[in-house]
Amino acid sequence: MTWAEPGQAWTSGRWTLELRGDELADISLDGTVVLRSVRLVLRDRDWGTVDLGVERREVASSALTLHVGGGGIEGTVAVHADGDRLEVVADVRADDEIETNRLGLVVLHPPTVAGAELAVTHADGAVERTRFPRAISPHQPAFDIAGLAWEHRALAVSMTLEGDVFEMEDQRNWTDASFKTYSRPLELPFPYRLAAGTRVRQTVSLRAAGRADLAAATEDEIVLQPAGVVPAIGIGAATAPGPAPAPTPVGSFVRVELDLASPAWRAALDRVTASGPPLDVRFVRAPAPGLFEAARALRGLRVRTVGAFAGDGPEKHVSDATTVAALREALREEGLDLPVVGGARTHFTELNRRHGLLPDDLDGVGFAMTPLFHSRATAQLVESLGILPLIARQAVELSRGVPVHVGPVTLRPHVDAVATTPEPVPSEPDLRDGYGPALLDATDPRQSAPELAAWTIASLAALTTPGIASVAFFEEWGPRGIRSSSGEPYPVAEALGVLAGLAGAPVEVGSSADSRVWVMTVTTPGGRVTLAANLDGTAREVRVRTDRIIVPAGGWLLRE
Repeated sequence: MTWAEPGQAWTSGRWTLELRGDELADISLDGTVVLRSVRLVLRDRDWGTVDLGVERREVASSALTLHVGGGGIEGTVAVHADGDRLEVVADVRADDEIETNRLGLVVLHPPTVAGAELAVTHADGAVERTRFPRAISPHQPAFDIAGLAWEHRALAVSMTLEGDVFEMEDQRNWTDASFKTYSRPLELPFPYRLAAGTRVRQTVSLRAAGRADLAAATEDEIVLQPAGVVPAIGIGAATAPGPAPAPTPVGSFVRVELDLASPAWRAALDRVTASGPPLDVRFVRAPAPGLFEAARALRGLRVRTVGAFAGDGPEKHVSDATTVAALREALREEGLDLPVVGGARTHFTELNRRHGLLPDDLDGVGFAMTPLFHSRATAQLVESLGILPLIARQAVELSRGVPVHVGPVTLRPHVDAVATTPEPVPSEPDLRDGYGPALLDATDPRQSAPELAAWTIASLAALTTPGIASVAFFEEWGPRGIRSSSGEPYPVAEALGVLAGLAGAPVEVGSSADSRVWVMTVTTPGGRVTLAANLDGTAREVRVRTDRIIVPAGGWLLRE
């Protein structure tokens, strides 16, 4: 997979959309995006997305039909447009008996509707008046949806949904730039089985009346705002198999997760200790007895912070009061006086939903971040940048005054937090097979892409706000690393080296209106340093104060 994923435009009257594989993206009326996406989705028992291939397309002036197949289903997704109305119909059949957590149409609403009034029509015809949430909602904003109506940029938009019961979630929790309306309520049991020959037919009917205001600036003007100081930069510990290449430290610390249910956790600790920098240690699946042995293993090591996450029950993947108390007791037993941090092992989602489980005496709060949880498209990766400032501010609010530590930041999830199957562990006490993410489908080909350097700079700029103390990116080396397994640096390594050298310095941050160009201006003892990153597919000229900066497509620049 390359970084660029060109789509195919389809136009019918006033309607346009971009076909990206099996996704109907950026559905627009008169140039205004009404829906971010409509897509037929098949999820496996662990909520993984099953790839649906487009076997052929039928394109006409008023209709577009995709013949799709994969994962044991086949059928069509058809789009019809007429005047101010657009309809998407999915009609698929199970070839064999399949097990799934979801099969149906998913509608993504753009994040720009946040705060807009929303009318929800329920299955019984009753209408509920509410709003798209402005702050990131920890739980579903709407249930039992048969229809929705809202106003967006002077367009009166209405939508009806047929074929199942729908509900909505706020996908900004996972850094997605969308609200998602989806079928099959989560309160129903999953996974469920579809017998061979089962037909699933769903319809989304969209109507948008009026004329949108398309006024826009003719050039990019980026306004810089004070954002505190550049956070400390860390790197995740390498989880790949085999011996490590020669250490080439980047940043001020390495963040390592040690799964106490794994026979290889001591080998993982030994390897990361040899790499040099101080450690941020997080114990995973940490029962109280195991924590005493784990704390003993930290004696004599350079450790910045330590934390632990519960391994099961309603507190799973969270630093609940019982787990944190057991960790503190184990540290006292070993005479270790270390800052104890907590939070969510996984996405901001779990911090947002379950921060009430955290004890009040933590020295820091954190969460992991992965932009490719719901989709692996590059567009998803780029669009996440506009959501990060909101996540950062909300995380600082939830932290109740203690520092916030973000990481690991990985392209794909470093743990499958929603899996219904057990988390894999190595079979041997050594690292011949690797551990953690090395045992999952967590490797992305864009890890070595030049554009990832620009994305990393932009993501740090987007996360930087007072209260964000540190951000740990990727891994030291290996398929998910900033270097290859042989030690050759990927382009992102240079960018992280520059950012690490600016840590702790006062910074101002700004972005273009579409969140594709980000600028950081850092005040150092030697003068002002400006970093600019462009995630657009074309070069962009931006004005910052009185300066004009041209940033290459998918690239970055440093001005001293």
